[in-house]
Amino acid sequence: MMQSTFQTGNAAAEFLDDSAPEWRTAPGLTPYPEAIAAMQARTAGIRAGTAGELVWLVEHPPLYTAGTSARADDLRAPGRFPTYEAGRGGQWTYHGPGQRTAYVMLDLARRHGGVRPRDLRSYVGGLEAWLIAALARLGVRGETRPGRIGIWVADAPSGSEAKIAAIGVRVTRWVSWHGVALNVAPDLGHFAGIVPCGIADHGVTSLAALGIAATLTEADAALRAAWREVFG
Repeated sequence: MMQSTFQTGNAAAEFLDDSAPEWRTAPGLTPYPEAIAAMQARTAGIRAGTAGELVWLVEHPPLYTAGTSARADDLRAPGRFPTYEAGRGGQWTYHGPGQRTAYVMLDLARRHGGVRPRDLRSYVGGLEAWLIAALARLGVRGETRPGRIGIWVADAPSGSEAKIAAIGVRVTRWVSWHGVALNVAPDLGHFAGIVPCGIADHGVTSLAALGIAATLTEADAALRAAWREVFG
């Protein structure tokens, strides 16, 4: 076990930490504004030393979120679903039922397994490796592509590729928030209202579309089991 000390004012708040953050699963569908408010409160607590790290698993009602690089023209169906400015990196993303969104709130000023401290590229690489390891537990080979964020599934005979998981992060004073979205069994038609992550040449897929009859609970178990492989 490692012991981490977080300074807050004149006092020090201590947390016993074995490199495993708290895991929490939200029931039902979480409204996006509530998720943003909850993340902001939690990350403020992490910075102040009054709260521990958290991986928060949620499911949203259908909606589109715009990252800081989102282009207006990439919103193909304005008005189809509510849209939100996310404040994270990246472009347009869809969230909805059947998709597991994992909001990851970590103190990146310290090391997490193979993820180096104060290294944003290492952190994003850790998220990619985590998703790939979780997908492997579900019988899917996930891959990364240079210049394309997210996790991809390739069909070797046809040469086609499709994204199965998206990554969009924000780091404030070396505390991370936002995170990843894994397509378990969402309505893939809902992605047609945007150019997902600004990439028009490739589609999106899901575990269900690949013939993997996994539930959200089973996907959660894979994510949690894979966490220690990457983050310690």
